Amino acid sequence: MAGSSHGHTPAAWTGVIISFIGFCIAGLFMVAANTLGFWAGLVVVVLGGVVGLAMKMAGLGMPKESAEMTAARDRASEAQVTA
Repeated sequence: MAGSSHGHTPAAWTGVIISFIGFCIAGLFMVAANTLGFWAGLVVVVLGGVVGLAMKMAGLGMPKESAEMTAARDRASEAQVTA
């Protein structure tokens, strides 16, 4: 993973930050024994995933790599090892 920019996109950061806020909300209300607030926090967590996916579909995420690109990278790394 160090050689790629996995997760270093606006879509990933936004989705994770929104989900983190939702986890904090849910945790706070769980300690406070407030069921409605807990579920509201979990809704925010799901909303973070939806926002991240929508941003990825809008072009702010990292595109999936094609099979040809994966094979080319594997061949290049094998060539570097044998050289």
